[in-house]
Amino acid sequence: MSTTPEVLQTDINEKHKDHCPNCQNRNIIFDSSNGEMICTSCGMIIEDRLDSAGIESEPMKNVENNLSVGMPLSLAHYDKGLSTTISSSNVDAFGSQLNTSQLAKVRTIRHWNKISSNNRSYHRNLKNAFGILLRIKDKLSLSDTLIEKSAYYYRKVVEKRITKGRSIKEFVVACVYVACRELNIPRTLDEIGDIANADKVFAGKCYRLLLRNLKIRLQPIDSTTYLSKIANKGGISKKTLHRAIEMMSDIKEHPFSSGKDPTALSIAVLYAACLEQGENISQSQVAIAGEMSVVTLRKRFLDVKMIFPHIPNNTIELRKRKN
Repeated sequence: MSTTPEVLQTDINEKHKDHCPNCQNRNIIFDSSNGEMICTSCGMIIEDRLDSAGIESEPMKNVENNLSVGMPLSLAHYDKGLSTTISSSNVDAFGSQLNTSQLAKVRTIRHWNKISSNNRSYHRNLKNAFGILLRIKDKLSLSDTLIEKSAYYYRKVVEKRITKGRSIKEFVVACVYVACRELNIPRTLDEIGDIANADKVFAGKCYRLLLRNLKIRLQPIDSTTYLSKIANKGGISKKTLHRAIEMMSDIKEHPFSSGKDPTALSIAVLYAACLEQGENISQSQVAIAGEMSVVTLRKRFLDVKMIFPHIPNNTIELRKRKN
């Protein structure tokens, strides 16, 4: 009489259940991803590549390592990735055509499935919002972690009915900006609003409303995070960037830096570092790289000069000192 694989697998597990044949250790673990039974004391592989039937019959102790549980859940989908999709092809599981009675039933099922997934304003709201969220993700190359956090905040907003009577697009922009602030990613609210084609003023109001209702406490923006981004856009050298980072650490210790726009302060420090290092770059180049006006750059540059008075006022004075 032949023995089934299930019986063989059970015998193997029972044989090595109590102890390791090498060190007699009784703590044996099962690696479901590789199909191995391993001793925790000496590391001996007691059984290698167990039968696949045994692996599938192992209880789902570690769901993350089990590849047969389907796609992971995602908050960035309106149904969290658990939707039911009914194929439009009129065939059964064996590829045979459906008869007339079966076809009528399938059409009815398709109709009610479509209605059930769109009959709530909650689902329609999430569909529209997460469509905008995915477009922002593609255009700004944002990470999945940031998108999941943004989707989490938007779901909280919808549950509290804060979006009622307000624009969905601006609230999505606000949620993305809050997630960027928490993960320390240098993205401004105006930048995200431009990508989503949203009203920047109303997006700012939604941002403040989001912080107040969800009681989110954000850390102050670190201006250093914007330095490398602006330096790359402006074509500034690494040496000057490192000097700008050193100058920024000194500026943070002074009280005048509090309350200032971090982007404006960053472009002023970068311009000051360029003048100190003798790098020939104009104010307009740095201002365009930081998406700021030259007037704002000059105002913040005067503040930087208070701490570093040895820096030339402009490139003309820099050339005179060299000559």
